[in-house]
Amino acid sequence: MDARSWLGLEATHNPNRWVLPVVEGLSTHGGFLFGGCGLGAAIEALEATTGRPVVWATGQYLSYALVGSTLDIDVTVAVSGHQITQARATGHVAEREIFTVNAALGSRAYEADGQWESMPAVPLPDDLPRRSHPFGDDGNTIIGRLDQRLAKGHSWEALEGSPGDGTAALWIRLPDLLDMSASALAILGDYVPFGIAQALGKLGGGNSLDNTLRVAQVVPTEWVLVDVRVHAVHHGFGHGLVHLWASDGTLLATASQSTIVRHWKQEQLAVARQESRTEQEDRP
Repeated sequence: MDARSWLGLEATHNPNRWVLPVVEGLSTHGGFLFGGCGLGAAIEALEATTGRPVVWATGQYLSYALVGSTLDIDVTVAVSGHQITQARATGHVAEREIFTVNAALGSRAYEADGQWESMPAVPLPDDLPRRSHPFGDDGNTIIGRLDQRLAKGHSWEALEGSPGDGTAALWIRLPDLLDMSASALAILGDYVPFGIAQALGKLGGGNSLDNTLRVAQVVPTEWVLVDVRVHAVHHGFGHGLVHLWASDGTLLATASQSTIVRHWKQEQLAVARQESRTEQEDRP
Protein backbone atom coordinates (compact mmCIF):
# COMPACT_ATOMS: atom_id res chain seq x y z
CA MET A 1 0.00 0.00 0.00
CA ASP A 2 1.32 3.46 -0.86
CA ALA A 3 0.82 6.61 1.21
CA ARG A 4 -2.07 7.86 -0.91
CA SER A 5 -4.04 4.68 -0.26
CA TRP A 6 -3.00 4.62 3.42
CA LEU A 7 -4.30 8.15 3.88
CA GLY A 8 -7.38 7.63 1.71
CA LEU A 9 -6.55 10.67 -0.43
CA GLU A 10 -8.79 10.89 -3.50
CA ALA A 11 -8.29 12.64 -6.84
CA THR A 12 -11.08 14.69 -8.41
CA HIS A 13 -11.89 15.78 -11.95
CA ASN A 14 -9.92 18.94 -11.16
CA PRO A 15 -6.18 18.03 -11.27
CA ASN A 16 -5.46 20.72 -8.67
CA ARG A 17 -8.06 19.57 -6.13
CA TRP A 18 -7.86 16.53 -3.87
CA VAL A 19 -10.24 15.18 -1.25
CA LEU A 20 -9.39 13.60 2.10
CA PRO A 21 -12.23 12.01 4.12
CA VAL A 22 -11.35 12.54 7.79
CA VAL A 23 -11.81 9.10 9.31
CA GLU A 24 -10.92 7.75 12.75
CA GLY A 25 -7.79 6.10 11.39
CA LEU A 26 -6.34 9.56 10.64
CA SER A 27 -7.44 11.17 13.89
CA THR A 28 -6.13 11.83 17.37
CA HIS A 29 -7.94 10.58 20.45
CA GLY A 30 -9.63 13.98 20.53
CA GLY A 31 -11.46 13.19 17.30
CA PHE A 32 -9.71 15.55 14.88
CA LEU A 33 -7.23 15.10 12.05
CA PHE A 34 -3.68 14.30 13.19
CA GLY A 35 -1.42 17.12 12.00
CA GLY A 36 1.12 14.80 10.39
CA CYS A 37 -1.63 13.20 8.31
CA GLY A 38 -2.72 16.62 7.09
CA LEU A 39 0.82 17.54 6.07
CA GLY A 40 1.31 14.10 4.51
CA ALA A 41 -1.86 14.45 2.43
CA ALA A 42 -0.82 17.92 1.29
CA ILE A 43 2.61 16.65 0.24
CA GLU A 44 1.03 13.76 -1.66
CA ALA A 45 -1.29 16.20 -3.45
CA LEU A 46 1.58 18.58 -4.26
CA GLU A 47 3.80 15.82 -5.65
CA ALA A 48 1.02 14.28 -7.72
CA THR A 49 -0.10 17.64 -9.13
CA THR A 50 3.37 18.91 -10.05
CA GLY A 51 5.01 15.57 -10.92
CA ARG A 52 8.02 16.51 -8.78
CA PRO A 53 9.31 15.28 -5.38
CA VAL A 54 9.16 17.50 -2.31
CA VAL A 55 12.41 19.07 -1.14
CA TRP A 56 10.80 20.82 1.81
CA ALA A 57 7.26 21.55 2.93
CA THR A 58 6.05 23.65 5.81
CA GLY A 59 2.54 23.54 7.17
CA GLN A 60 0.76 26.06 9.37
CA TYR A 61 -2.17 24.54 11.29
CA LEU A 62 -5.07 26.94 11.57
CA SER A 63 -8.06 24.91 12.73
CA TYR A 64 -9.29 21.37 13.37
CA ALA A 65 -10.89 18.97 10.89
CA LEU A 66 -13.21 16.69 12.84
CA VAL A 67 -13.84 13.02 12.17
CA GLY A 68 -16.69 12.67 9.69
CA SER A 69 -15.83 15.84 7.77
CA THR A 70 -14.36 16.02 4.27
CA LEU A 71 -11.18 17.98 3.70
CA ASP A 72 -10.64 19.59 0.30
CA ILE A 73 -7.00 20.23 -0.63
CA ASP A 74 -6.40 22.81 -3.35
CA VAL A 75 -2.95 23.03 -4.97
CA THR A 76 -1.67 26.29 -6.43
CA VAL A 77 1.54 26.32 -8.48
CA ALA A 78 3.17 29.71 -7.93
CA VAL A 79 6.34 29.22 -9.99
CA SER A 80 7.44 26.25 -12.11
CA GLY A 81 11.00 26.38 -13.37
CA HIS A 82 13.20 23.91 -15.25
CA GLN A 83 14.15 22.04 -12.07
CA ILE A 84 12.20 23.50 -9.14
CA THR A 85 8.52 24.18 -8.55
CA GLN A 86 7.27 26.47 -5.78
CA ALA A 87 3.71 25.64 -4.79
CA ARG A 88 1.23 25.65 -1.94
CA ALA A 89 -1.67 23.50 -0.81
CA THR A 90 -4.62 24.77 1.18
CA GLY A 91 -6.79 22.38 3.15
CA HIS A 92 -10.30 23.45 4.05
CA VAL A 93 -13.60 22.02 5.26
CA ALA A 94 -16.30 23.97 3.41
CA GLU A 95 -15.22 27.61 3.89
CA ARG A 96 -13.10 26.99 7.00
CA GLU A 97 -9.35 26.83 6.36
CA ILE A 98 -7.62 24.01 8.24
CA PHE A 99 -4.01 24.35 7.10
CA THR A 100 -1.76 26.01 4.56
CA VAL A 101 1.31 24.20 3.23
CA ASN A 102 4.07 25.90 1.24
CA ALA A 103 6.61 23.71 -0.55
CA ALA A 104 9.49 23.51 -2.98
CA LEU A 105 9.61 20.47 -5.26
CA GLY A 106 12.16 19.19 -7.73
CA SER A 107 15.49 17.42 -8.16
CA ARG A 108 18.88 18.33 -9.60
CA ALA A 109 21.79 16.35 -10.97
CA TYR A 110 24.81 17.17 -8.82
CA GLU A 111 28.03 15.20 -8.44
CA ALA A 112 28.63 15.70 -4.69
CA ASP A 113 26.61 14.43 -1.78
CA GLY A 114 27.11 13.36 1.82
CA GLN A 115 25.63 12.86 5.27
CA TRP A 116 27.21 14.44 8.33
CA GLU A 117 24.67 13.55 11.00
CA SER A 118 24.85 10.12 12.67
CA MET A 119 21.99 8.03 14.00
CA PRO A 120 22.11 7.65 17.80
CA ALA A 121 22.94 4.26 19.25
CA VAL A 122 19.67 2.78 20.53
CA PRO A 123 18.27 -0.77 20.90
CA LEU A 124 16.79 -2.32 17.77
CA PRO A 125 12.99 -2.43 17.49
CA ASP A 126 12.83 -6.23 17.62
CA ASP A 127 14.48 -6.04 21.05
CA LEU A 128 11.86 -3.67 22.44
CA PRO A 129 8.23 -4.19 23.52
CA ARG A 130 5.41 -2.46 21.73
CA ARG A 131 4.73 0.91 23.33
CA SER A 132 1.49 1.20 25.26
CA HIS A 133 -0.69 4.31 25.20
CA PRO A 134 -2.46 6.17 28.02
CA PHE A 135 -5.81 5.52 26.33
CA GLY A 136 -5.28 1.81 25.91
CA ASP A 137 -4.73 0.41 22.42
CA ASP A 138 -6.67 3.30 20.84
CA GLY A 139 -7.00 0.94 17.88
CA ASN A 140 -9.36 3.06 15.77
CA THR A 141 -7.22 6.24 15.75
CA ILE A 142 -3.88 7.04 14.16
CA ILE A 143 -2.13 5.60 17.25
CA GLY A 144 -3.66 2.19 16.62
CA ARG A 145 -2.24 2.14 13.08
CA LEU A 146 1.34 2.73 14.23
CA ASP A 147 3.65 0.12 15.74
CA GLN A 148 5.77 2.10 18.22
CA ARG A 149 8.78 0.92 20.24
CA LEU A 150 10.29 3.24 22.85
CA ALA A 151 14.03 3.37 22.13
CA LYS A 152 14.98 6.22 24.50
CA GLY A 153 12.81 7.79 27.15
CA HIS A 154 10.25 6.85 29.78
CA SER A 155 6.99 4.96 29.47
CA TRP A 156 3.94 7.13 30.12
CA GLU A 157 3.47 5.51 33.53
CA ALA A 158 6.96 6.68 34.55
CA LEU A 159 6.45 10.36 33.67
CA GLU A 160 6.22 11.67 37.21
CA GLY A 161 7.64 15.18 36.93
CA SER A 162 11.39 14.56 36.67
CA PRO A 163 12.76 16.52 33.68
CA GLY A 164 14.74 14.68 31.01
CA ASP A 165 17.68 15.82 28.91
CA GLY A 166 15.54 16.99 25.98
CA THR A 167 16.14 13.93 23.80
CA ALA A 168 13.92 10.90 23.21
CA ALA A 169 13.46 8.35 20.45
CA LEU A 170 10.86 5.95 19.09
CA TRP A 171 11.06 3.26 16.46
CA ILE A 172 7.86 3.46 14.40
CA ARG A 173 6.54 1.44 11.50
CA LEU A 174 3.29 1.66 9.60
CA PRO A 175 2.41 -2.02 9.12
CA ASP A 176 0.09 -1.45 6.14
CA LEU A 177 2.42 0.97 4.36
CA LEU A 178 4.87 -0.70 1.98
CA ASP A 179 6.43 2.29 0.22
CA MET A 180 8.44 4.89 2.11
CA SER A 181 7.83 8.43 0.82
CA ALA A 182 7.92 12.08 1.82
CA SER A 183 4.23 11.98 2.74
CA ALA A 184 4.83 8.97 5.02
CA LEU A 185 7.73 10.81 6.67
CA ALA A 186 5.46 13.81 7.30
CA ILE A 187 3.20 11.56 9.37
CA LEU A 188 6.15 10.35 11.44
CA GLY A 189 7.67 13.81 11.83
CA ASP A 190 4.83 15.08 14.03
CA TYR A 191 6.40 13.91 17.29
CA VAL A 192 7.83 17.01 18.97
CA PRO A 193 4.86 16.93 21.43
CA PHE A 194 5.95 13.44 22.51
CA GLY A 195 9.46 14.78 23.08
CA ILE A 196 8.18 17.73 25.11
CA ALA A 197 6.39 15.38 27.51
CA GLN A 198 9.62 13.41 27.86
CA ALA A 199 11.69 16.57 28.39
CA LEU A 200 9.38 17.94 31.08
CA GLY A 201 8.69 14.53 32.61
CA LYS A 202 4.96 15.21 32.53
CA LEU A 203 2.27 13.20 30.82
CA GLY A 204 0.86 15.15 27.92
CA GLY A 205 2.09 16.73 24.71
CA GLY A 206 0.54 19.55 22.77
CA ASN A 207 -1.15 20.85 19.67
CA SER A 208 1.14 21.58 16.73
CA LEU A 209 1.20 25.12 15.40
CA ASP A 210 3.34 24.16 12.42
CA ASN A 211 5.50 21.40 10.97
CA THR A 212 8.35 21.69 8.48
CA LEU A 213 9.68 18.61 6.69
CA ARG A 214 13.06 18.72 4.92
CA VAL A 215 13.66 15.61 2.84
CA ALA A 216 17.25 14.33 2.60
CA GLN A 217 17.07 10.89 0.96
CA VAL A 218 14.16 8.46 0.83
CA VAL A 219 15.25 4.82 0.95
CA PRO A 220 13.23 1.64 1.61
CA THR A 221 12.95 0.87 5.32
CA GLU A 222 10.39 -0.94 7.43
CA TRP A 223 11.22 0.90 10.65
CA VAL A 224 11.93 4.61 11.08
CA LEU A 225 13.76 5.93 14.14
CA VAL A 226 12.00 9.11 15.27
CA ASP A 227 14.83 10.93 17.06
CA VAL A 228 13.36 13.94 18.93
CA ARG A 229 15.41 16.85 20.23
CA VAL A 230 13.52 19.45 22.27
CA HIS A 231 15.15 22.86 22.24
CA ALA A 232 13.08 24.89 24.70
CA VAL A 233 9.73 25.32 26.44
CA HIS A 234 8.76 28.86 27.43
CA HIS A 235 5.52 30.84 27.90
CA GLY A 236 3.39 27.74 27.24
CA PHE A 237 4.99 26.89 23.90
CA GLY A 238 7.56 24.24 23.02
CA HIS A 239 10.02 24.04 20.13
CA GLY A 240 11.95 21.09 18.80
CA LEU A 241 13.45 19.07 15.99
CA VAL A 242 13.00 15.49 14.76
CA HIS A 243 15.57 13.46 12.82
CA LEU A 244 14.02 10.59 10.87
CA TRP A 245 16.39 7.66 10.33
CA ALA A 246 16.13 4.51 8.24
CA SER A 247 17.15 1.35 10.06
CA ASP A 248 20.47 1.32 8.14
CA GLY A 249 21.41 4.77 9.48
CA THR A 250 20.37 6.81 6.44
CA LEU A 251 19.03 10.23 7.37
CA LEU A 252 15.66 10.32 5.62
CA ALA A 253 14.47 13.76 6.66
CA THR A 254 14.26 16.29 9.45
CA ALA A 255 11.11 17.86 10.87
CA SER A 256 10.73 20.86 13.15
CA GLN A 257 7.75 22.12 15.11
CA SER A 258 6.39 24.62 17.56
CA THR A 259 3.54 23.44 19.76
CA ILE A 260 1.08 24.60 22.38
CA VAL A 261 2.17 22.63 25.46
CA ARG A 262 -0.62 20.77 27.26
CA HIS A 263 -0.55 18.19 30.04
CA TRP A 264 -2.93 15.63 31.42
CA LYS A 265 -3.79 15.60 35.09
CA GLN A 266 -4.22 12.13 36.53
CA GLU A 267 -7.95 12.65 37.07
CA GLN A 268 -8.35 13.82 33.45
CA LEU A 269 -6.45 10.76 32.29
CA ALA A 270 -8.69 8.45 34.30
CA VAL A 271 -11.81 10.03 32.78
CA ALA A 272 -10.37 9.86 29.26
CA ARG A 273 -9.44 6.20 29.63
CA GLN A 274 -12.92 5.37 30.98
CA GLU A 275 -14.53 7.25 28.06
CA SER A 276 -12.32 5.33 25.65
CA ARG A 277 -13.33 1.99 27.19
CA THR A 278 -17.03 2.98 27.14
CA GLU A 279 -16.84 3.98 23.46
CA GLN A 280 -15.26 0.64 22.57
CA GLU A 281 -17.91 -1.28 24.52
CA ASP A 282 -20.72 0.66 22.81
CA ARG A 283 -19.47 -0.09 19.30
CA PRO A 284 -21.39 -2.89 17.55
